[in-house]
Amino acid sequence: MATRRTTKPPKNPPPAPSACSPCDGSGMVAATVRVGRKRRPVGQQDGLCLNCLGSGTAPNA
Repeated sequence: MATRRTTKPPKNPPPAPSACSPCDGSGMVAATVRVGRKRRPVGQQDGLCLNCLGSGTAPNA
């Protein structure tokens, strides 16, 4: 008598979502803060990535 298989063969896992290129998957991008009449840069602040709207995954994937 043949042996029985008790487990199912493994299925292919779903593909991993690709990361958004401007924010590298973090959902946040750095925006330069400018001040003064000559608009000199003084630092950076975090902002929401407008390409993926903070989700971190590429919108066209």
